Amino acid sequence: MHVQTIFRTISFMRYAIILSLLAAFTSCSEKAAKEVARQVEAAVSEAQEKSRQQSSVADGCLLPASADETLLRRVAYTANYNAETRQPDWVAWELTKEETRGEHNRQGINFQEDYAVSGRRATASDYSRSGYDRGHMCPSADCKWSADAQQQSFLLTNICPQDRELNAGAWNDLEQLCRKWARRYGCLHIVCGPVFYDDKATGRKTIGRNKIAVPDAFFKVVYRPGNNPQTIGFIYANHSQYQSLSDARRTVDEIERITGFDFYHQLPDNIENKVEAAFDEGEWR
Repeated sequence: MHVQTIFRTISFMRYAIILSLLAAFTSCSEKAAKEVARQVEAAVSEAQEKSRQQSSVADGCLLPASADETLLRRVAYTANYNAETRQPDWVAWELTKEETRGEHNRQGINFQEDYAVSGRRATASDYSRSGYDRGHMCPSADCKWSADAQQQSFLLTNICPQDRELNAGAWNDLEQLCRKWARRYGCLHIVCGPVFYDDKATGRKTIGRNKIAVPDAFFKVVYRPGNNPQTIGFIYANHSQYQSLSDARRTVDEIERITGFDFYHQLPDNIENKVEAAFDEGEWR
């Protein structure tokens, strides 16, 4: 549900409270009016909770619970933008079998400043001669199914400074593996983003005139829904040394501890607790 819809829902319920209270006070006793007010307040609380839950699901994609920054909803993905680091905290998207193919490739598309965010923000020149690639979080190759999705994947709010060898090597291999899994299993929910092991921007390495923070690492968590739901996570250090897929594997619980984000909180607790605590390599072929 979009933010405007949420506000409309809440405003409507508040309007209902006023009308109900007026009716109660004019035609009922004070006791009856209080009971009407209690019932309507309960209905408002229920509507607010439903709105909160629905706002954590964007076009079928399960968003992390921690969305403290600017939420940017795009055709293919949702990004939680951090104005301090000038990049997303995380980017989340649903990848279906059908979305792994398409005719809209990246040819001729340039990286673009995102005017949807205010204040200082990344520009393409910030990355020039920095020694770092403009690393996609939601990959361009996951967006070939839509011209708009492909164009938006090059917004710099979907980009982080990424080591060149990592971007072209292990990270790219992981992206291809996710597309293979989507084709095999039908649907995945993916979240990825930068990892900073310090708490403050002070002292972080930055690039460019706008001081884009350089991540220490990158995470990716993948959820496979269905009758046999599964999750798996990965952490890759942001450097050029070789990193194997097996060394990068993590449980979602581990990545939650590292990042502070709560993934897949929309699932029933018994399922969430089970799938986040461990991964089964045999389920990811």
